[in-house]
Amino acid sequence: MTELWLTLVNSVNAALGEVHVMTAWEALAVVLAMAYLLLAMKASVWCWAAAFTSTAIYTVLFWKVALLMESVLNIYYMAMALYGYWLWTQGGDKHQGVKVTTWPLKTHLKLIVATGIVSLGVGHGMATFTQASFPYLDAATTCFAVMTTYLVAKKVLENWLYWVVIDLVSIYLYLSKGLMLTSLLFVLYVGLAVVGYFLWRAALADSRNPHLESSAAKLLG
Repeated sequence: MTELWLTLVNSVNAALGEVHVMTAWEALAVVLAMAYLLLAMKASVWCWAAAFTSTAIYTVLFWKVALLMESVLNIYYMAMALYGYWLWTQGGDKHQGVKVTTWPLKTHLKLIVATGIVSLGVGHGMATFTQASFPYLDAATTCFAVMTTYLVAKKVLENWLYWVVIDLVSIYLYLSKGLMLTSLLFVLYVGLAVVGYFLWRAALADSRNPHLESSAAKLLG
């Protein structure tokens, strides 16, 4: 009986220790993710350095809680962080970095339909062949985030609107898995995505009217 009790106590202590370690890493990932968002709102190229480190941590965390597609998504984010850094520094016609742009509604509708179809297919596959939690929602957030991250790298204004919807769904997923800090982060993300949209829209207006007083500067105060 004593040995059984000691085994139980040791198991509980080990579990608590693992939770403590995961919480610490989650906190670091949250800080870096927040830094990424704030820098991206200002169109700072350094957002990609914060993104790379944060997503490397999340890749491991999501794997541990069986959000498999979220883990795979963060591997993609790491690659996109490298691509985004290059595009923002060397991309564009003059190789001086891409500028904020906008795509027509017709293009976005095509993207939504295509991504939605892919999401259903991926979700069905996950539900059939894996034990992933919330396979269809997990697949949808993954597929749309993949598409939207590409829009961020290309500096497409409407990326912020996609993030509002993706973040709202993600809040539900993370709350269900007990990732409280990340859930709170995504609540803030929703508000900041709205702010980011207006900042980038102002930057787009400035690029089209370079002789007028900076609209983005006005928004930043």
